Amino acid sequence: MDAGDNALAAVGVDVEDERLYRDLLRHPRTTLPELAEHTGRTAVALRRALSRLEALGLVSRMAGRPARFLATRPDVAVAALISRREEGLAQARLASIALLAETPSTQNQSPEELVEVVRGQAAVVQRFTQLQQTAAEELLVLDRPPYASDPGEQNAEEIDRLARGVVVRGIYDVSALEVPGKLRLAQEAVAAGEQARISPQVPMKLAIADRACAMLPLSTTESAHADSAVIVHASMLVDALVALFEVLWRAALPLPSGSPAGGGDASPDPELFTLLAAGLKDEAVARQLGVSLRTVHRRVSELMELLGARTRFQAGLLAARRGWGDPA
Repeated sequence: MDAGDNALAAVGVDVEDERLYRDLLRHPRTTLPELAEHTGRTAVALRRALSRLEALGLVSRMAGRPARFLATRPDVAVAALISRREEGLAQARLASIALLAETPSTQNQSPEELVEVVRGQAAVVQRFTQLQQTAAEELLVLDRPPYASDPGEQNAEEIDRLARGVVVRGIYDVSALEVPGKLRLAQEAVAAGEQARISPQVPMKLAIADRACAMLPLSTTESAHADSAVIVHASMLVDALVALFEVLWRAALPLPSGSPAGGGDASPDPELFTLLAAGLKDEAVARQLGVSLRTVHRRVSELMELLGARTRFQAGLLAARRGWGDPA
């Protein structure tokens, strides 16, 4: 079965009913016996399917005998179904807000109700996605391995939050940027509006939505997979985690953009310079560039010679004077 066989699944039409609707589009004003001949379905099954399609506004019954059925124009019918779904979702969103009145305030909750333990890699990914979706104003993230989802794929939920005006601040551990492709994804997120910094000492993974709900792993940083996590709801513990983030934020450095800012000169080897400025070791740089360690050493030497530097520290100072990367 082709994926297009059930293109209307999102608006509540199952695959068999959609096939009948399509048959009516091709054969308008068709009688029940003619439909049975076209589709090979019984009259009983067709009557039930036609009733469902009529209820959805996809089919109308013409006056006269024998009864003939006419498919509603797809652009009109499907637009009406989408509108109906959107109204339902809006009502559900309002209902969720109203249900908050039935939820005990955090001040009256016992300690065990303020902490939620999540087990299983799939559950961790789902809860992190939900946490991001609940962020209406601000999302704070400490990023380091291990990852529950594929670190080589862009975080679509974060990009969506950024598009909705949510402030996203992220601190990347150097080890995170050693994951192939991770630096590029981080720079794409920055281009979308994320405020990003880098630190050699991010102590753990952490995400905080609107300073009211935090998520952090239970597994150690040496674990191969992020297969368990704890959700902490509004409490002094969340306040402490926010304070920790702010301390790390002040000590972290801006994520290098790889492009000149403030009218500075461009690096002659911008990709290499960006990786070095991010704090990656030569071995990690070689993996990111897909070259040998010897090639990295040669290219670093060429950069240092161009700058007239005898040490890497001196090279960094001289590169900053030339405006390579982000001078912030």
